[in-house]
Amino acid sequence: MTEPSGSAAGRQRTNKPAEDKPFSLRGGIPLGRIAGIPVILAYSWFVIAAFTVVAYGPVLTHNYPGTGATAYLAAFAYAVLLLLSVLVHELAHALTARLYRWPTSKIVLNLWGGHTQFENFTASPGKSVLVAMAGPAANLVLAGAGWLVVAPGPLPGLADPLANIFVWANLLIGVFNVLPGLPLDGGRLVESAVWKATGSHERGTIAAGWAGRIIVIALAVWFVVLPLLSGNRPDTSLMLITVLVGSFLWLGATASIQQARYRSRLHLVDAAALAEPAVGLPNTASVADVLRHSPAGVPAVLLCSEDGRPVAVVDASSAAEVRPELAPGTPATAVAYPLAAGAYVKDSDRGAELLAYLAQLEGSDYAVVNDAGAITGLLRQLTVLNTITGKRQLRRAGARPER
Repeated sequence: MTEPSGSAAGRQRTNKPAEDKPFSLRGGIPLGRIAGIPVILAYSWFVIAAFTVVAYGPVLTHNYPGTGATAYLAAFAYAVLLLLSVLVHELAHALTARLYRWPTSKIVLNLWGGHTQFENFTASPGKSVLVAMAGPAANLVLAGAGWLVVAPGPLPGLADPLANIFVWANLLIGVFNVLPGLPLDGGRLVESAVWKATGSHERGTIAAGWAGRIIVIALAVWFVVLPLLSGNRPDTSLMLITVLVGSFLWLGATASIQQARYRSRLHLVDAAALAEPAVGLPNTASVADVLRHSPAGVPAVLLCSEDGRPVAVVDASSAAEVRPELAPGTPATAVAYPLAAGAYVKDSDRGAELLAYLAQLEGSDYAVVNDAGAITGLLRQLTVLNTITGKRQLRRAGARPER
């Protein structure tokens, strides 16, 4: 995400180039960079690697007597080959996106395969399809290359089953990913078609998400329901894989639908429109000053430092509880809670950039200022969230957030 340009009080922030950002072990193991793109191996990958060794090792031992522990090493090699296939798939996405100047944040390889994470970019239906289809195309190319190796005849020892499984795995990855539903790459075909026809990216994403749900239902019917109806007991391993893959696809499709609905409400995220009225007082003010400017807790009162930056929000209920004779001598800071560092925006800030900036801040309240730096409002995190999610505002205006 990028931060809003020209935000409150001339705030300036810069993003370091991807090549200069340090790796972090948080969430995975950094494998390095390919074409400048960070590659992260999520810890969850070791789950699928262990499953592959446990499930495939005994099969190799049975089919190739005398291999012993080598069979299990070969099974692990199979997991690594799958990892490399997924890496090529994701690199194809990232490098194709680079042609359109879409910045790639990172590639993550995990239990479910992997994903390519992009930063902000301007997409179009055609470009979206080409970037999406690059991944499956890369796997089909790998499958073709592998077939050229195995076609002349069997390879010696365990190299033969590994080469064959490499071909079939890439063929399956390529074909499965072109199924027309999100989160699969083929879902971008549906998304782009509806996007092109309606002019709405959000409608396209929602349609592709529902298509993804239909694919999950179709998989469940084909691999579970139909065998049961025919009197056959479904293969346990196949049923488990169907459940796991179906769960992943359903969650991904649901997330896509939800994100599209959120995007459709981004135009409602407007600092000036969503903020409640507020006034600014110096942090040397007393409770009496607060009550004089805000006798009923409206407008909200924010305290400012000597340089004019908002630093705290007065808790209206706490200020009202101060006895009248003590109010002139009680500092307003005694009934206020601090704002997070940088928690102020301009009244002209709106949309995705405003949301991206707020997501980086701690705290739940943000001062709103005009071009002159004067406080005009108080923006509540809950108000923004309710706007994005379409929920009603539940919290009383001016109430102190829970800590």
